[in-house]
Amino acid sequence: MLVVCKTSLYTYKKYIKILSYNRFPEQVRRLRGDLRHDEAKEILLVVAGFFFLFSFYATLISINCTYFYIRPRIMKKTFTALSLLTILFTFSASAQNGEIRGFVYDKSTGEPIIFTNVVIKELNLGKATDINGFYTITKLKSGSYTLLCWSIGFDTAKATVEIKSGRVINQNLYLVQKKYEIGEVEIKGEKVKLKENVNISVNTITQKELKQLPTFGGEPDLVQYLQVLPGVVFSGDQGGQLYIRGGSPVMNKVMLDGMIIYNPFHSIGLFSVFDADIIRNADVYAGGFNAQYGGRIGGIIDVNTREGNKKRFSGKISANPITAKILLEGPISKFSEGGASASYILSYKTSYLNHTAPTLYNYGDAKRGLPYSFDDVYGKYSYIGPNGSRINLFGFNFVDNANFAATDYRWTSTGAGANLMLIPEGSSTIINGTFGYSNYGIEQSEADNLPRKSSINGFNAGLNFTYFFGKDDIKYGIDLVGFSTAFSYINSYGRKLEQTDNTTEIGGFVKYKKVLGRFVLEPGLRVQSYSSLSEQSFEPRLGLKYNASSHLRFKASGGWYSQNLLAAVSDQDVVNLFYGFVSSPDQVNNSSYRRQTAQHAAVGFELDLGKHSEINVEGFYKNFSQIVNINRDKKYEDNDANAAKADNLKADYIVETGNSFGMDFRYKYDYKRFYFWAVYSLTYVNRNDGTRDYFPNFDRRHNINLVGTYAWGNKQSWSLNSRWNFGSGFPFTQTQGQYESISFTDGIGTDIKTQNGTLASHYTDINTGRLPYFHRLDLSLSKKLYFGEHKTMTITAAATNVYDRANIFYFDRNTHTRINQLPIIPTLGFNYTF
Repeated sequence: MLVVCKTSLYTYKKYIKILSYNRFPEQVRRLRGDLRHDEAKEILLVVAGFFFLFSFYATLISINCTYFYIRPRIMKKTFTALSLLTILFTFSASAQNGEIRGFVYDKSTGEPIIFTNVVIKELNLGKATDINGFYTITKLKSGSYTLLCWSIGFDTAKATVEIKSGRVINQNLYLVQKKYEIGEVEIKGEKVKLKENVNISVNTITQKELKQLPTFGGEPDLVQYLQVLPGVVFSGDQGGQLYIRGGSPVMNKVMLDGMIIYNPFHSIGLFSVFDADIIRNADVYAGGFNAQYGGRIGGIIDVNTREGNKKRFSGKISANPITAKILLEGPISKFSEGGASASYILSYKTSYLNHTAPTLYNYGDAKRGLPYSFDDVYGKYSYIGPNGSRINLFGFNFVDNANFAATDYRWTSTGAGANLMLIPEGSSTIINGTFGYSNYGIEQSEADNLPRKSSINGFNAGLNFTYFFGKDDIKYGIDLVGFSTAFSYINSYGRKLEQTDNTTEIGGFVKYKKVLGRFVLEPGLRVQSYSSLSEQSFEPRLGLKYNASSHLRFKASGGWYSQNLLAAVSDQDVVNLFYGFVSSPDQVNNSSYRRQTAQHAAVGFELDLGKHSEINVEGFYKNFSQIVNINRDKKYEDNDANAAKADNLKADYIVETGNSFGMDFRYKYDYKRFYFWAVYSLTYVNRNDGTRDYFPNFDRRHNINLVGTYAWGNKQSWSLNSRWNFGSGFPFTQTQGQYESISFTDGIGTDIKTQNGTLASHYTDINTGRLPYFHRLDLSLSKKLYFGEHKTMTITAAATNVYDRANIFYFDRNTHTRINQLPIIPTLGFNYTF
């Protein structure tokens, strides 16, 4: 099977080389007969892609025939379905029409203009650019057309193109910065984008959205915006994690430029590892995502960074009482119209809150200490060819420390990778590839010096093809994930939990988007093979939209999902800074398979309220049909001496089931100087661990977020940002009483009259109580000072928890002390860009 894969890869490279140089072997010339030159190239490219995909399926079958010799029918059906879907969808395209494609750039910087509209004036037909500024308009009849492109803050770009049947025309567009009023034609272009995409359970975050929130310390951060998205629950300022529509953090796949990031959030939960200034966009899927994503049963956070400045050396320096940052970028080969370019970007940010807090924030519950610090480094090299093909090389090193009086936590994450985008000449197919390797490790140190550590290191790689025809497209590809985990932990009962394992996952997918009148259909299919588990998952996905009118759209999605990775923390933990990972165990009690599984369903509608506001309402249901968790209740070793003990008291892992369901409401208003965002989420989360039903600690019934921004003054140099968050109380386990616990270290000979016991608690049923409601107001006020064309200083005064609400963090049962989250934290910071 390895020979098949190598052969297919070699064959595809060979075809790409042939197509790139417009050379055809004599055999191909004879086969193509009276086909036009570009038609033959198109067919060859598609055939090469199919051959590569076929080789992957053959490899998948070989693997599973080894492990699943009793399941040949399933494998046969899987292969047949994938192959038929791929062939059917791709060859529905016609090669008789012409095509325009290209990129839209900011002429002054070379930065691609994302999610803007390119329209053919004569046909009133258009497409929105993607995250790379790429657009393609296909199925055009021969003739002369006028291309128009516009975006807020730019003049309209215009180009005349001559379309010929069977030809692909490359036409880049360059926008010149200039502020102007938005015309009616822009509104029409935006509606085209909404009509042709399902867009359910997904929010796209760009630089514009990141700048709407008040900043903690004067610098925006992705994690702060994630907290205001529909369906997202944030567990706290310290050690907080994100829970998306009832899924725990390990159920969410986080990617940076295609590379998997295993822990994206620092111990102080107001900061992520991502530098907001280099983020181009982040797509956040709360559920129901299609077949291009796999290996997780909860949600997806897909972060993409921009290239460095392609015209000049530039940068940013910022500092405040909590963090400092320096960002440098510039060209290696300068950007020019129609030419190649190369650039770099380097970012370093650090937090020294552990040093400033004792002086500046020595009050309230902050007196107990804010012992947090971190250092994040990220670098990227980008090369873009004349036709838009590109390759990016990147690397990172993230370090986090939390040093409490009795416990120290430290984790590090390092990695490097590459991604590429290939645009073969004369083809309607785009090729994307990615490869990355990363290493994450965390260690918890206490006075007992017992080992508590976890690490995961490995790689992920992917190759996918997108074929465009008219308003439709098909995407298919493969991805491969391999990782090694090492885990060692002593629980509160003194029992050791440990695992060392190597895991490989292979996935193949096909996703088709079809615009059919008022309907948009997105069927998808994913096959996920877990070779270390000897298991395979067959995962159909579906998304659809119905455009009831120009202002009202209905949508739905659903599918099957699976994953192998487990968290080294339990869903029953209230707060745990020790965030490690393990893979699925060798054996799971009372289950025929070991992977985690879930099914998603979501329905909703979008309603435009005039030109500048919109409403989005979605209902959702997630069925977690199998969840594997670390067993924190383990008291006995699983051996013959304890054979009579209950499984939940001696097993390393427990199997749970559960569900989550609810509704998300979102309202958005954006016009000129004013921005307003309102979100309400109603969520129910349930779990069953085999012996009882319970609400996990992140089951927040009601969650409200209100965000408002107003800018004024010359060049809108003043900005006031606000955010108010309200959340109902989290579940918690109440204490019924306390008693002295005797350890009986000498067995039956223990003298209970002289031995000193320890204070122990007797609890009610798990999570039958509710903590008080949470609410908090954050504000920031910014002033920009302009010193030249590229030199700007911004001074920001901000405060978190403005009215000093005493929001509970946790309750110390032994000392009967309530520990609150952060009190009011005022900051004053600056940043200087050049």
